Amino acid sequence: MSLNPDITHRRIGMLVPSSNTVLEPVTAALLAGLPGVTAHSSRFRVTEIALDAAALAQFDDSEILRAAELLAHAKVDVIAWNGTSASWLGFDRDRRLVERIEAATGIRATTCILSLLEILGRLGAETQALVTPYTEDVQARIIATYAAAGFACPAERHLGIRDNFAFGTVPPATIAGMIGECLAVKPDAITVLCTNMDGAALAPQLEPAEGTMVLDSVSVTLWGCLMAIGLRPDSLAGWGRIFTDPRLQPG
Repeated sequence: MSLNPDITHRRIGMLVPSSNTVLEPVTAALLAGLPGVTAHSSRFRVTEIALDAAALAQFDDSEILRAAELLAHAKVDVIAWNGTSASWLGFDRDRRLVERIEAATGIRATTCILSLLEILGRLGAETQALVTPYTEDVQARIIATYAAAGFACPAERHLGIRDNFAFGTVPPATIAGMIGECLAVKPDAITVLCTNMDGAALAPQLEPAEGTMVLDSVSVTLWGCLMAIGLRPDSLAGWGRIFTDPRLQPG
């Protein structure tokens, strides 16, 4: 049974970093309670996160576009770049990427970071604490990128890891501890900023009933996809206030 009587099936397309092992199973778990909606992925090469030329070149639009064109063969209803690279490359990179994907495929596109910016705007957030696996220089670039957009970072935790596959092996207890330390300063939001770091199940466990919202990047991307294809995020229960807050519903 679909959410809308005129829709028999909705397909969400995800562009996935090649070494990511978290976002696909987490997305599947998120969608398990949403009949008639499935996620489908296409990968491109990403093995490390750093600021040197070789690492930055992994996010060349041409590679991402090839993966997007393959997803279009599955007749998906939306194509999402499920990664956080615009946080250190600049938000305009994702805006241009969305334009290029839509022009190449004729399918609506979105990204994790553009969805995050929309969520922060809808919440009226001014402060965002950041939890990441990244190295110190990448973290500093991320903090500066969001600060320039008006989102101050009152607290942050990072693990100093460069290898993208290793992000997916960080234990939940470690992530929970990082989130808990950031909660102490009561920011408007805490974002687990990495789609290969599993914070989705931790968000509803750790976030208070009101005040600070705990955002997981995989959940953020799926929220953006549901909004893009006209489905209500509050159809997903048990995954935190990102899906149930009235400010984060269509309209």
